[in-house]
Amino acid sequence: MREVLTLDCTLRDGGYCNKWHFKKENIKKIIAGLLNANVEIIECGFLSNKVVYNPEESIFTSVEQLGDFLPMSRGSNKFVLMMNYGQYDVELLPLCKNAPIDGIRVAFHKKNMHKAIDVCKEIKKKGFQVYVQPMVSMSYSDGEFIELIELVNELNPQAFYIVDSFGSMDEKSLNHYLKLVLKNLKKGIYLGFHAHNNLQSAFSNARTLIEQMNMPNLIVDCSIYGMGRGAGNLNAELFLNELNKHEGKNYDIKPILKLMDEVINRFYEERPWGYTLPNYLSAVHMTHPNYAGYLSDMNTLKVDDIDEIFSQMEDEKRLEYDEDYINQLYIQYMSAGDVRNERLSEISKAVANRKILLIAPGKKAITEKDKVIRFVEEEKPLIISINHDYPVVTPDYIFVSNKRRFSQIPDELLYKTITTSNIKTQDTFASVDYYKLINTIETVKDNAALMAMKFAITELKVKELYMAGLDGYTNNVYENFENRDMTIYGSEEFFERTNDGIRRFISEYKEKVRIRFVTSSYIDL
Repeated sequence: MREVLTLDCTLRDGGYCNKWHFKKENIKKIIAGLLNANVEIIECGFLSNKVVYNPEESIFTSVEQLGDFLPMSRGSNKFVLMMNYGQYDVELLPLCKNAPIDGIRVAFHKKNMHKAIDVCKEIKKKGFQVYVQPMVSMSYSDGEFIELIELVNELNPQAFYIVDSFGSMDEKSLNHYLKLVLKNLKKGIYLGFHAHNNLQSAFSNARTLIEQMNMPNLIVDCSIYGMGRGAGNLNAELFLNELNKHEGKNYDIKPILKLMDEVINRFYEERPWGYTLPNYLSAVHMTHPNYAGYLSDMNTLKVDDIDEIFSQMEDEKRLEYDEDYINQLYIQYMSAGDVRNERLSEISKAVANRKILLIAPGKKAITEKDKVIRFVEEEKPLIISINHDYPVVTPDYIFVSNKRRFSQIPDELLYKTITTSNIKTQDTFASVDYYKLINTIETVKDNAALMAMKFAITELKVKELYMAGLDGYTNNVYENFENRDMTIYGSEEFFERTNDGIRRFISEYKEKVRIRFVTSSYIDL
C-alpha cells in the first residue's frame, strides 16, 4: 500500500522570514509540537559552515549541535537538515550512527547537478538518508530531468523531489514532470514534493499528487501557517487535516494550532509572508522570489512597473538571486524617463532671498503643525511639500519621486508639481533627473525626502534648508505618516537601517549646507 508522509520545513524554509532567528526556546517548542502532531519528518534547519553558529538560530554548523534541541524520546519520527550545495564540507560529517539526525536534504541548481549527486554519494556512505532536492525543477528540460533521474536511480536515495521553488507550477506542469518521474524513477525511492504558494496552488497541487492512483510512496513538504520565503509554503495545518480526512492519517492538529498562536503568529506580524501581487509576478515570470521582495521593499513601484522590470530580466539571471543585478536593473528602469528642467530657474529666482522649507509627510508635520505655521508666518519661506499636498499651509511646489504617491496628486495641482524622471508625464511643472538625485546609501538611495533635499542643494543651490515632517520611523507603523494610506510596513531592523541611512545622508550634507528641523524628529542630529 502506498505511503504518504509529511515533512515539516518551518525551521528551515520559514527561516527566510526571520533570518532563522527563532530563538532556542521556540526551536525546541516547534520540534516538540511537530512530534506531538505526529509529523513523520521534521526538518530542523540548515546545515552550513559558511556562518558563525548562533544557538538562537536554526542554522547549524555541525549536526552535533542539533542534539541540544531534540527530545530524548523520538519514536519513529525522522529528523533532517538541509544543505545547499557548496555550503557545507561533507567530510566534516560524522557517521550517521553517531549523529542526532537521520538524513540530509541536498538542494542544488541544475548547473551543479552532477557535482551535487557526487556529494549525495558521500553523505550516503556515512549512513545518512539522502533527499535529492533539484531546485526550480521547471528549469530542467525533459532530457535534463530524465538525466537527473538516472543519476538518482544509481544513487538510490531515500527520496527524489519535484521542487516548485518559485510557486510557478500549475496542475498541467506538475503532471508533466510527474509523468517523467513515474516512467523513469526507480521503484522504492520516495517521490517528494516541495511547493511554494505564489499562485495559491500549493494545496491543490499537493492534492493532485495524493489523488493519483499509481503513485509511489510520497513525502509532501509543508510548514506551519505556510511560513516560508515570499508567498510561503503549503500550510501544514490545512494539509495534515486533508490527509486525516481522505488518507486515513492520524495527525493531531491541535499542537500545530498552538504553535501558530504562541510562536509563529508573532513572526508573521513582524514580517508577513503569503500571496501578494509581486510574488504572483515572480511566479509568472519564473524568477527567484527574492527579486519580488527587493522590488516590493523599494515602496516606489506600482505593480505594472514590477511586471515590466521582470520582463526585462535576462533568462540566465532569473533562477539565482543577484542583488547587484536587480539593483542595476531597478536604477536603469527608474532613470529611463525624460528630463524637463528648463523652468527650474523660476524656483531658483524665487528662493534666492528666501528660506526654503521642505515638508515630508511624517506625522509630526500634523501633530506639531503649530510649529510649521509659526515658522511660515515669521520666515515667509518657499515651501515644497514632498510626495503629498500638505494640508496645513499651501505649498508653493510639490516634489514627487514615487509613482504611487504621484497617482494621488490631484490633476489641478500638477501645474506646481516637480517629478523625478522615473514618473513619465508631460503635465507637471518640471521633471528632474532621477539618477542625479539618488545617493550611495543602499537602504535610502531613492528616499523621497533625501531626493528632495538633494534637489534643493544641488539644483536650487540653497545654503540653508529647513525640514518639517521628516520624522524617521518607529515600529508603530501607523505613527510614521500623517496619512495612514501612506503607511510603509517593515521589520524593526528595516526601520533602524532606514533611520541610520537618513542620518548618514544628513551628516554628509550638513558639511555643505545648514540643515535645521522645524518639527521634532528621531533623525535630528
